[in-house]
Amino acid sequence: MMDDAKIKNADELEFAVFCIENIAIRLEKNAEEIYCALTEKSDILNGYIIPEYEILHTQSKDYIVDDIISLMAERGIEV
Repeated sequence: MMDDAKIKNADELEFAVFCIENIAIRLEKNAEEIYCALTEKSDILNGYIIPEYEILHTQSKDYIVDDIISLMAERGIEV
């Protein structure tokens, strides 16, 4: 894992929102619950999604959502 990264530009912000919204749809939760899981219950947003933006954003939506949900499960993050 990389060090915590902060969102640096509109592309990263849009990608973070894209990830949160699509995970929420897949898990049938609201986006606020997913945001909380990725920031307060874990460091997945700033510790994985943003640092890996350059690689992740080139993948398919299903790949991205599956990857992040797998990481949440691996870390025991429940929503």
